[in-house]
Amino acid sequence: MERDIKVIDVRGQDELKNPVIGGRCITLDVHAIDVDGRHIDIEVQINAEGSHVKRARYHSSMMDARMLEEGQEFKEIKDSYVIFIYDHDKFRKGLPFYHIQRRVDETGEAFGDGSHIIYVNGRYEGNDDIGRMMRDFHQCRPELIKSETLSKAVAYYKEKEGRGAMSEAVRQYAMEYAKEYAKEYGEEQRREGMKAGIKTGIETGIETGIQTGRRTEIFLSVQDGDYSVNRGAEKLGMSVDEFEKSMSEAGYRVPELV
Repeated sequence: MERDIKVIDVRGQDELKNPVIGGRCITLDVHAIDVDGRHIDIEVQINAEGSHVKRARYHSSMMDARMLEEGQEFKEIKDSYVIFIYDHDKFRKGLPFYHIQRRVDETGEAFGDGSHIIYVNGRYEGNDDIGRMMRDFHQCRPELIKSETLSKAVAYYKEKEGRGAMSEAVRQYAMEYAKEYAKEYGEEQRREGMKAGIKTGIETGIETGIQTGRRTEIFLSVQDGDYSVNRGAEKLGMSVDEFEKSMSEAGYRVPELV
């Protein structure tokens, strides 16, 4: 952000609901607010679709819509930042990051509306702060991570206590997925008319959610080096080729077989 900031509030996995019925909601990976009231959304993305430029626009608009209360003037809205830490170089120019702001086409001058979008090159390896941070992001072994804060966090989630927290997070994800799937599937089945003996939409949704959660947990374990590719494939009852393809399509990094 090219400035010193002091964060006064930070929330992980912060869901922003769309006020329009049927409108798309979003969940911010990290939603922070600094001492000057600026809102900051940080997204860590592996695949290209997750870091689409129009997603950045949508995230920005959803944050902006919550900044003003009734009666406030538009000029009171604070700056907003949407920051994508992308696994690759989004614009393929080799730069550590890319700042996007609106400009007046005819003059080239900044529009100055306070909306900022930043893409961080996850493959940048320069000998500076951002380069060291990106190398830490790709390091699975906590003892090799230079950032003390990140090193402690990775070590925590690799230990037994932290594994429990991670497993609980995966379980919660599975159950939330199950609920959403159940609603859609259940409505579809009601329209078609369910026959006796067929599982209800909720039962099927929960099953699917749990299966997805288990796959996610195993993919994470393989990506972090806790399981080998062979062991991950065995746990999911797949061939190694099927497992690697499935893991890659889901956006996870597949370690090379030794």
